[in-house]
Amino acid sequence: MSTLYSQDYFDKIKELSDAIVIAQAPIRILDAIKWGPEVKAKFFESKFKNLPEVDKDYYFKANQLDWIKKRQEFHLIERAVTRSLGQYSAIGHIMRRICREYNTVLRMLEARGTPEFSMMSQQLYGSALDVFHAGDPNIAEMGTLMVESLIEIDKSNLIKEEEKNISAEEAVAILQTRLNEYFHDDAVRVLISDGIIADAAAGADYIKIRKDAMFNEREIRVLEVHEGWVHLATTINGLEQPYCTFLGKGPPSSTVTQEGLAILMEIFTFVSTTSRLKRLANRIRAVEMVENGANFLELFEYFRVEGFSENDAYSNSSRVFRGSLPTLGPFTKDLSYCKGFIEVYNLAQLAVRFGKLDRIGFLFCGKTALQDVGTLSELVQEGIVVPPKYLPPQIADLNALAAWMCFSNFLNKLSLDKATLDYKNILN
Repeated sequence: MSTLYSQDYFDKIKELSDAIVIAQAPIRILDAIKWGPEVKAKFFESKFKNLPEVDKDYYFKANQLDWIKKRQEFHLIERAVTRSLGQYSAIGHIMRRICREYNTVLRMLEARGTPEFSMMSQQLYGSALDVFHAGDPNIAEMGTLMVESLIEIDKSNLIKEEEKNISAEEAVAILQTRLNEYFHDDAVRVLISDGIIADAAAGADYIKIRKDAMFNEREIRVLEVHEGWVHLATTINGLEQPYCTFLGKGPPSSTVTQEGLAILMEIFTFVSTTSRLKRLANRIRAVEMVENGANFLELFEYFRVEGFSENDAYSNSSRVFRGSLPTLGPFTKDLSYCKGFIEVYNLAQLAVRFGKLDRIGFLFCGKTALQDVGTLSELVQEGIVVPPKYLPPQIADLNALAAWMCFSNFLNKLSLDKATLDYKNILN
C-alpha cells in the first residue's frame, strides 16, 4: 500500500465505490429494452408484412425505475466524490465520470420509444458515421471495407463452414472443463438456458448456452476466449479489487473497451472466422441503414437478401431496434465490437512504440475503459488498484506481444495499393 495516503483515504474510496455499485444494481439496460417472444410471433404471423407491434407504452409495462430519484442518487455520489477525494483526484475523476455516464443511461432508458433514445445511445456507444481521427474512414466505411474483402474470400471457395455437430449439452461440458483449468482459483459455471436470444451470454461468474443452439469446435473455442478469458475474467478481476469495487461492474464506456478486448483476443488466438467477421460487419451496416432512415421491414429484408434465415434476420433486426420503435433510430451498441477493437489495437501499437507494454494488461483489472488506462497504471503503483489476477497468455507474454506489435507498426506504414501493383502477377 502506498505511504502517500492514510487508511482512511483507502476506506473512503471503497465507501464511494460501493455506493456506485449499489446505485447501478437495478439498472439493466438489455432487460429494459428487449422485445418479448410475443412480438416475434405476431410479426411472423403477418408473414413479415406488418411492422412489429412495439410502441412507447410497450416499454413501460415493466422495467420501471424512479428516474428522478435514481439520477439524484448518482448526483449525490458525484458530489460526495468531489468533497471527499478532491477536484483533481485521478480516481475521483473516473468515479465522477461513471456517475455522469449512468445518468445518461437513465435518460436513455427513460426515453425508450422516442427519438431521444437513439440520440442517447449514440452518446454512449457512438454512431456508424463517427471517425477515429480527422480524415480517417468512419465506422460504416470500415464495415464496408470488411465486407468487400469477405466477398472476395467467398468467391475463392477455399473456406468451408465447419459442421455444427456439438449440442448445447456437449458444449457445456467441454467449455466447463476448459474454464475450470483457466480459472484455477475461482468457480465459474457453464449453464443451459432457454431464455436468451444469442447462442451464449456471460454473467458475473457464468456463461449461459442457449438450449437449442448447435456448435462446432471453433465456436466453442471462441466462447472460451471471448466470453471466458475476457468477459468472465475482467468481471472476476474487478470483483477482486479491494477498494475500487466499481471495476466489477461496467458502464457503457467499458462495454466498448471490453468488446474490443474480446475481439482482439479472438484475433490473437486465431479462433475468429470470416463468417464471424461478416456478422460484425453486417451489424455495422444495419446500424448505418437505420441511422439513415431504414425501418424494421427494410432491415429485415436486407438480412434475408444477404442469405440469413428468417429467424436470424429477425434476431439481427430486432437487436438494432430494441429500445426504439420499428420506424425510429437504432440502438447502437453493436458498434462496440469493431469500434472497441480499433481503439484497443491502437493502444497496443502505441504502448509498444513508447515502451509502455504493461498498460495493455491493466485493461484486464476489471470492467475498465480505455481512457482510464494511464490512471490505472498510477493507481496500481499506489496500491488503490491491484493487477489482474487472470490475464490471457498472449497479453501476459510481453516479449511475444512486443514482437508482434513491432512488426505491425512497420507494416502499417507500407502502402497496400503500391504492394498490389508489385504483387499483381504473383496473385493472378
